[in-house]
Amino acid sequence: MKLDRSISAVFLATAFAVLAGCASLPSPEVMESETASFQLPKLPESGKAIVYVVRPSGVGGLVRFNVFVDDQEAASEMGYTRSSQYIYFNVKPGTHKIYSKAENWADTEISAKPGDIIYIQQEPSMGVIMARNSVSKIDEVQGKYQVKQLQLGTVLKAEK
Repeated sequence: MKLDRSISAVFLATAFAVLAGCASLPSPEVMESETASFQLPKLPESGKAIVYVVRPSGVGGLVRFNVFVDDQEAASEMGYTRSSQYIYFNVKPGTHKIYSKAENWADTEISAKPGDIIYIQQEPSMGVIMARNSVSKIDEVQGKYQVKQLQLGTVLKAEK
């Protein structure tokens, strides 16, 4: 019984430490005011959309999260992120699947129109051998705020 309480206490302390280490985002109004004069590093090329993939979390920081467009082939890799990084690349108008590879494959579908700026966020989680990931679209205010806060990752190709 005493051992169970000790394990529970350690678990709660660990959970609290992990949660305390996660930074929460400011309100949308604060993010908007902090990015009002911020110019994105790259804008979409003529007739294309640009995708920014952000990875704001420090969890699993040494593990690369490779980003692919439309399939999981080496030729489709656009670049990769580590913790607190972003990458960007242009895509032709249409529907595309964005893949992120860590211990697992995660994906999300986007619909791109000329001039669009699309933001995708990678979220790490604990894996069996290394970090796992999930991806989701985020709104413009949060996306622009994240790009402003993060460092550029490794862009292998700026266009698909």
